[in-house]
Amino acid sequence: MVRVATLLLLRHGRTTANADGGLAGRQPVELDETGRTQATAVGERLRTVPLAAVVTSPLIRCRQTLELALPQVTPVVDDGLIECGYGSWEGQPLKKLAKEPLWPVVQQHPSAAVFPDGEAMAQMAARAVAAVRAWDARLTAEHGPEAVWLACSHGDVIKAIVADALGVHLDLFQRIVVDPASVTAIRYTPLRPFLIRLNDVGGDLTGLVPPPGKRRRRAGRSTDSDAAVGGGAGASR
Repeated sequence: MVRVATLLLLRHGRTTANADGGLAGRQPVELDETGRTQATAVGERLRTVPLAAVVTSPLIRCRQTLELALPQVTPVVDDGLIECGYGSWEGQPLKKLAKEPLWPVVQQHPSAAVFPDGEAMAQMAARAVAAVRAWDARLTAEHGPEAVWLACSHGDVIKAIVADALGVHLDLFQRIVVDPASVTAIRYTPLRPFLIRLNDVGGDLTGLVPPPGKRRRRAGRSTDSDAAVGGGAGASR
């Protein structure tokens, strides 16, 4: 059986911008009361999960989420996990932005979308995927295949990472839903990634902790299939 580390992707809790229908982007918006409650609740779910490392976007809403969820942890900041740079769109109401000519491109052909004075969505996806894959390889080497680690980031960033794990084009990533304070789990095997959970907002997370490593199989015995890695009994809901 191929044993690999487990990545938990945590979206920050709800913010004042989420509640008001605005596009926060990289602005220093903070969690609202609902977001703080969500962060505390996800912390209860993560309490039984031994985390080899916690990495975060530098934006305050992610850092606040981790302060409430995992107060005993000092996360490492990685700019690769920062929100997409929406440029001059930042801080504007979504209802207003929906009237812009670029809006349907963002929704239907995001791989071609470049925000005015901002970042291309394809660029965001590339640097986010590169960041989590580099961390996963590093932590697997340092802590072994039983390692579970967490990255706290943003909706579009996590959706782009999930699209890559599923092997689907970025133009399909708007079909993926990642709610505030949700947990998504991915395992990167040598052949392909496996999406273990998506947008989990209330399930028991202890099943994501791999069991202790077993003794190496004797030569000549058949190995388990990829399906066991990706979602056998107990691997997902």
